[in-house]
Amino acid sequence: MLSRLMSGSSRSLEREYSCTVRLLDDSEYTCTIQRDAKGQYLFDLLCHHLNLLEKDYFGIRFVDPDKQRHWLEFTKSVVKQLRSQPPFTMCFRVKFYPVDPAALKEEITRYLVFLQIKRDLYHGRLLCKTSDAALLAAYILQAEIGDYDPGKHPEGYSSKFQFFPKHSEKLERKIAEIHKTELSGQTPATSELNFLRKAQTLETYGVDPHPCKDVSGNAAFLAFTPFGFVVLQGNKRVHFIKWNEVTKLKFEGKTFYLYEKKIILTYFAPTPEACKHLWKCGIENQAFYKLEKSSQVRTVSSSNLFFKGSRFRYSGRVAKEVMESSAKIKREPPEIHRAGMVPSRSCPSITHGPRLSSVPRTRRRAVHISIMEGLESLRDSAHSTPVRSSSHGDTFLPHVRSSRADSNDRVAVISDEAYSPADSVLPTPVAENSLELMLLSRQINGATCSIEEEKESESSTPTAAEAEALGGELRALCQGHGRPEQEQVNKFVLSVLRLLLVTMGLLFVLLLLLIILTESDLDIAFFRDIRQTPEFEQFHYQYFCPLRRWFACKIRSVVSLLIDT
Repeated sequence: MLSRLMSGSSRSLEREYSCTVRLLDDSEYTCTIQRDAKGQYLFDLLCHHLNLLEKDYFGIRFVDPDKQRHWLEFTKSVVKQLRSQPPFTMCFRVKFYPVDPAALKEEITRYLVFLQIKRDLYHGRLLCKTSDAALLAAYILQAEIGDYDPGKHPEGYSSKFQFFPKHSEKLERKIAEIHKTELSGQTPATSELNFLRKAQTLETYGVDPHPCKDVSGNAAFLAFTPFGFVVLQGNKRVHFIKWNEVTKLKFEGKTFYLYEKKIILTYFAPTPEACKHLWKCGIENQAFYKLEKSSQVRTVSSSNLFFKGSRFRYSGRVAKEVMESSAKIKREPPEIHRAGMVPSRSCPSITHGPRLSSVPRTRRRAVHISIMEGLESLRDSAHSTPVRSSSHGDTFLPHVRSSRADSNDRVAVISDEAYSPADSVLPTPVAENSLELMLLSRQINGATCSIEEEKESESSTPTAAEAEALGGELRALCQGHGRPEQEQVNKFVLSVLRLLLVTMGLLFVLLLLLIILTESDLDIAFFRDIRQTPEFEQFHYQYFCPLRRWFACKIRSVVSLLIDT
């Protein structure tokens, strides 16, 4: 029996699991890991596959069965962290954005950061003025299709590409004009470097927004950047606190606290798990950008005097150490395999993002994504697990373009206004859903949809059950917390009650200790004075002595029962 148990246990430990990691160019890397393999092992395998040395800026992101995003912790077991059934699917993403991406030592690192920022631009996380948007998109065109060629690029060729969630014909013409006249002769590496230099100057560079509510119940987006903590609300940045001014980060349940030298900011996350993820991201970003050495990293706890909370410790190197290590790299620049272009209607199409035009059968993927799976796929293309079926066919994702007049450009994600998640075509910069969810959100809020949008989504309208499910998910995301003020009052009352209970418990313990010491034989002046008082003598003869006799009788009866048995 023992040998069978031991052999079964050894087989369980030796079991291998298949892992698929979606890379920044949407290709996939598949490997097998042992049951007890740590996150560092999987990350090192991935970096070796990519020939990446400046790897501290990157991480592996996954989604748990409750649809909550997480960064894979390198010191813990991969299998225990994922809590899902194999095969496991994760995503390789930039975790810490470089303070100056153009200063990265190797071109392969700059290329991967370029792919991440291009993804941020497409999903609405990197917002900017229309003029900046046109320049960034032109850099992408130059990097991926090269110089403008009238024979290959007919009139309106930029409209075949999808750079943003939504854009106008005026913006497309501006992109093509810059590409034709200003960027000729730039190599892909040069265009990517110029793209990084421009993106780094934008206010929302490095922003990965976490949807929250403030104390008044207003929607807000919290984010951690290379320069500090940011709160985005409405059409403006309401708070920006540098890392050296942040004194403490804490969470309790759904409530997130940020302590600054003069103020305390309080926000409410949709779920306790989302709040803990927000807190851990803040701890890691503050340690990475603020500290001088990794030896200064300390374990951080969210607990207080009366409650036990979560403990977390950042386990990597800090930004300054990474820069010093990068300066010591001496090797031949590795070969970069940039994503190939897929021709479409005699015009190339960017490999990233949805496409309306068809793809030749020789380059099609052997998967079919339905409309509802397309919603998940678009969301997952940045951070989540892909949803696939076993049937074969063309991949289809809706292509979003605006047919409105040029005067309505400010409604799009790329606008002349400041960062404004409320103006985004997507429900939030984090949701990364497609056109159908955007239309559904407008219907829920009572807003009308344009005729072009209705025509575009007519062939892919969700069923009633699916629409209701999406609506519930969207309402939960938008509502977050029904009544933050009431929750604050309830939490305050609970805190007061807990404080009273703890105080009463301490007083009771102190009283018992005082009685025991007073009834003891300690010959101390303080206790002698107490024993000589009439109140103590009355307590001693009327209460303490009968109680002591009763306990002694009970103990003798128990001992006798034990002896008899």
